[in-house]
Amino acid sequence: MDQNGLMEKIVSLCKRRGFVFPSSEIYGGLANAYEYGPAGVELKKNIADAWWQFFVRGRQDMVGLDSSIILHPKTWEASGHVGSFADAMIDCKNCKYRTRADHLIEEALPDMKVEGKTEAELDKIIQDHKIKCPDCGKFDWTSVRRFNLLFETKIGIVEESQSKVYLRGETAQGIFLSFKNILDSTRVRLPFGVGQMGKSFRNEITKGNFIFRTLEFEQAEIEYFFDPEAADWEELFETWKKQMWQFVTKTLGIKEENLRWRAHSDEERSFYSKRTEDMEYNFPFGFKELWGLAYRTDYDLKQHMKFSGADLSYTDPQSGKKIVPHVIEPAVGINRLMAMVLLDAYREDEDRVYLALPPRLAPYKVAVFPLLSNKPQLVEKAKEIFGMLAPHFTTAWDDRGNVGKRYYSQDEIGTPFCITVDFDTVEKDGCVTVRNRDTKEQPRVKIGELKDYISNALR
Repeated sequence: MDQNGLMEKIVSLCKRRGFVFPSSEIYGGLANAYEYGPAGVELKKNIADAWWQFFVRGRQDMVGLDSSIILHPKTWEASGHVGSFADAMIDCKNCKYRTRADHLIEEALPDMKVEGKTEAELDKIIQDHKIKCPDCGKFDWTSVRRFNLLFETKIGIVEESQSKVYLRGETAQGIFLSFKNILDSTRVRLPFGVGQMGKSFRNEITKGNFIFRTLEFEQAEIEYFFDPEAADWEELFETWKKQMWQFVTKTLGIKEENLRWRAHSDEERSFYSKRTEDMEYNFPFGFKELWGLAYRTDYDLKQHMKFSGADLSYTDPQSGKKIVPHVIEPAVGINRLMAMVLLDAYREDEDRVYLALPPRLAPYKVAVFPLLSNKPQLVEKAKEIFGMLAPHFTTAWDDRGNVGKRYYSQDEIGTPFCITVDFDTVEKDGCVTVRNRDTKEQPRVKIGELKDYISNALR
């Protein structure tokens, strides 16, 4: 597969088959924002549901949460986001091209490490190496400056009395704010985790790599709380690494050769983190972060205790020992998982393109066709079969054009099975043709056996 052209092929397929559309396209679009179409919303939901089942419902030491998108503004002061959640920005004076200074340097000087560099240090690197604008080729930059990634908004009815608040930059802080309520309302005991999934927002400059990095994204985070005196954090960290790897390779079906772990350097790692590693995927633009894993110690809970005055400690019900738990955090973007799944599943096979999606993730598990759309007896029987299968499987209907084109359309969507109702179905044997996406085999199956046949094939 040509990695250089793969992203363009995926972007084209996604628009053509209803996975992802440019946002606000009729108004000229909105940079770094996308809509998830009929097939895309199903795929994204299937990935999200798989994550929730694997990490929350499938574990006895996990509970879930859905916190607010707009939290009290002091939340972001306590977490450090107001003061330090920022990127270094630079503009070309000639063509007005705007980019992150670290991205500019990394693209021009791949071996240069820029993590933890100050604005002045980034400025010096750009000046010393005379790095030109990748858009117009000129060397005429503004100075590097910081910009905060939080989206600001206001609450209040009367303009004079409105208060500044922020759209959340991560879902994690809502978990820390609800820590005491979770303790008081459930029977959880350390070690335990809280999982949350929902929208986060970051006002950052992106490089246009499709849905890899966007202004708003679906984030899935876990805060796993534990007593550092009773549990070895390094063992817990390694256990989470194995769980994350298993989910990506087994549940999502990603090829292991496209994955790797990368440890953060001391300069790159947050000051409160003792260890941070990224699982990276080999995107067409190189190995990039897919999923982060960090040991955040007790920093967050203590910060919120300091700023709020609330007691966020945990009392062991048996020993009576009172502690502020430490936390390990796996955090991933569902949109980024979706980008990886699409790229990894893309196949070209002679005259067709198809997505070799694991059946559990496919937007539609089965599609139903009448052989001819102008024959009422075929359409009626096909609709009857659709109605029989739809309560059990996500089912698509298609009666446009010829059957061959319908097959290719469903191949590009990744539908594992296509069912065709023909004249033999209604006049002779009561069987339908079931076409397999991957093998293209087309066995005849009795209508009454379809549910079990598909169920067994999807296992």
